[in-house]
Amino acid sequence: MPGRRTLLLAAVVLLCSSCAQKTEPPPAAAPAVPKGAPIQITAPLGLPPVPAPADNPPTAETVALGRRLYYDPKLSVDNTVSCASCHGPEHGFTDGKSFSEGVKGQKGGRNAPTVFNAAYFTLQFWDGRAPSLEKQAEGPMQNPIEMAHTPQGVEKRVAADPSYVPDFEKAFGPGRITFEKVTKAIASFERTVVSGNSPFDKFMYGGDKKALSAAAQRGLAIFRDPKKGNCNACHTIEEKYALFTDNKFHNLGVGADGDKLKDLGRYEVTKNEADKGAFKTPSLRNVTLTGPYMHDGSLATLKDVIDFYVGGGNSNPWRDKEIKSLDFLSRRDRDDLVAFMESLTGEIPGNVGKP
Repeated sequence: MPGRRTLLLAAVVLLCSSCAQKTEPPPAAAPAVPKGAPIQITAPLGLPPVPAPADNPPTAETVALGRRLYYDPKLSVDNTVSCASCHGPEHGFTDGKSFSEGVKGQKGGRNAPTVFNAAYFTLQFWDGRAPSLEKQAEGPMQNPIEMAHTPQGVEKRVAADPSYVPDFEKAFGPGRITFEKVTKAIASFERTVVSGNSPFDKFMYGGDKKALSAAAQRGLAIFRDPKKGNCNACHTIEEKYALFTDNKFHNLGVGADGDKLKDLGRYEVTKNEADKGAFKTPSLRNVTLTGPYMHDGSLATLKDVIDFYVGGGNSNPWRDKEIKSLDFLSRRDRDDLVAFMESLTGEIPGNVGKP
């Protein structure tokens, strides 16, 4: 028979075990709700109102906080990479490289898309895997090649800087700094990075018929003509505004070698056979600032881009039906298309550079 001491120890163990089972996890952080008054982001000539989700309306405080975070390398695990490292204003909110470099000089597998007018994309990233700017902001911080951090690590790193505490309280009210607050602030800042009022906009929507050169006007006509460039099929121009994207995904054959694809693109998200090698249509606004081009940065100049389309892209089983050879375009036609795309360089808003 067990002794009294043994029975007593067993009872204590049982009691402690029972207590452990009843211990509740710490309560989840309350949803991050912007504290200040919502602001209206001014859309420049040529663009529609800037959309924002109901649970994260931009405020002056969240935009200012997001701008600070966007340029802060603290968000990376080794304090070397910020959002702006790959999406900086000096390169049209890209980095001017075929493939971006993350922590320890690691290179990613896709070209950094511009943040200009990203607020108008219905899905984010080349493959559309993020449904919002908030979710997009989560990705690079956790990507092992890019910033290689964790949500908890980001929270701890930012909270360790006492100067951030009042900024977060102004933006979201009292409470601990959370990863959700970080991503919502960054997204609010990114929504302010809108660019329009280009020579094209002044010509098309502002009534200034002298805003475009003769070459750019010819290029615009080719761009819109379904029997010539037919570029408008994907890079859309509407009656009152122009996003220059259909917010869809297309296979142009970039990186394809017959039925072999270097990158499966949208298929990696949807597992839909028709999406193999398809990538999001980028906006052409400020395109002269954002080279090199395509998801793999394989085309260095706009002339290279035009020539690629003239050749009908690269043949593969999933190539988009809208992609056809344009070899009937003359050299002047091609130069005119480049002149038109150069006319899409718009005004860069104030207060989007490093604070």
